[in-house]
Amino acid sequence: MRLAIIGAVLLAAGAVAAVTGTLPAADLAALVDRVAPILLFVVAMTVVTELASEAGIFLWIARRFRHWGRGYSFLLWLFLAVFATLSTIFLSLDTTAVLLTPVVVSVTRQAGLPPLPFALMTVWLANTASLLLPISNLTNLLAQHSLGGISPAGFAALMWAPSLAAVLVPLVFIALVFRRDLSKRYSRIPVGRVRPDAETGSPTAASTDRVLLGGTAVVLALLLPALVSGVPVWIPAAAAALVLAAVFAFRRPRVLKVQLVPWSLLLFASGLFLVMETARHLGASAFVGQLAGTGESFPELLRLAATGAAGSNVLNNLPAYLLAEPLAETPQRMAALLIGVNAGPLITPWASLATLLWHDRLVRMNVLITWRGYALFGLMVAPLTVFAAVLALTAAG
Repeated sequence: MRLAIIGAVLLAAGAVAAVTGTLPAADLAALVDRVAPILLFVVAMTVVTELASEAGIFLWIARRFRHWGRGYSFLLWLFLAVFATLSTIFLSLDTTAVLLTPVVVSVTRQAGLPPLPFALMTVWLANTASLLLPISNLTNLLAQHSLGGISPAGFAALMWAPSLAAVLVPLVFIALVFRRDLSKRYSRIPVGRVRPDAETGSPTAASTDRVLLGGTAVVLALLLPALVSGVPVWIPAAAAALVLAAVFAFRRPRVLKVQLVPWSLLLFASGLFLVMETARHLGASAFVGQLAGTGESFPELLRLAATGAAGSNVLNNLPAYLLAEPLAETPQRMAALLIGVNAGPLITPWASLATLLWHDRLVRMNVLITWRGYALFGLMVAPLTVFAAVLALTAAG
């Protein structure tokens, strides 16, 4: 509700700017042409991932990881880290924050392990692992447009080195800080006998609809390569959403509710795009340019990434990106900016929407992580992650 209220205020402010001519009609039309396919993709992927969660596919995979961990906490943690990384890369950071967080907490509780190192791993990778593909983060989709519609393969070729660094640094940090928790053993329980955590709302292994589970797996298996094929991403995402909706209409129609569409996020994103486009038109990016530098040397790229990271933690990563986007004139500088706004928002709770969604899920499951403690950890790991990622970007050329 808070997000919807903020979005309504932003949308009203943007509408006033458009009506009064502060935001010219030509710029408004260009903005709509640019962001409409992106928002359609966000809606479609939200529906796909929510239905996939309802089918039980995330819990099914996580339980297998718990079984394959063979009683070793560190091995289970690594399996879940790989899962969170792949979920972020191919299904976006919000999917990891919203749908994977309850599953990870549930699985660790069933294993009798402390959830904190697993929960921190989830939210940090939801942000830092979102550098590799355009579909991983909304900022990446915006950057793809600015880079002239670069292909997913071309985007990955630009971002693979910083993406790898941005994943490894938080994992090494957690492995060192929580080494005692991750050295514990847990009891191996046969997968079929595990009862779910009631707070996750996920189906039990016994009650899982195998038709839905199998059908969802097939849809995802076809969707993921389609998303990186170079076809406009909203097309395969919308097709997958329609197919899954049709399957659920036959097998579990009560799940198909209007709440599947992320109305609050749509309202917020639409209003934010309008306001930030107006701010850019009024020259706000020129002020940011005084902080962000101009060159492509390591210090200049680090300066731009640090500006993006600071702006994300002060405002939010989306407005921070939109303000600095005109300053990222080359692929290298665009990559540095994405490092800042994707891997840098690890300090304040509002730095990325994924972090707020993650914390909301933890509160619902009675996992208490104070924002003070979160910020202290973030102050250590965020600068290290941004520095390492920019260094990797420079080294990769």
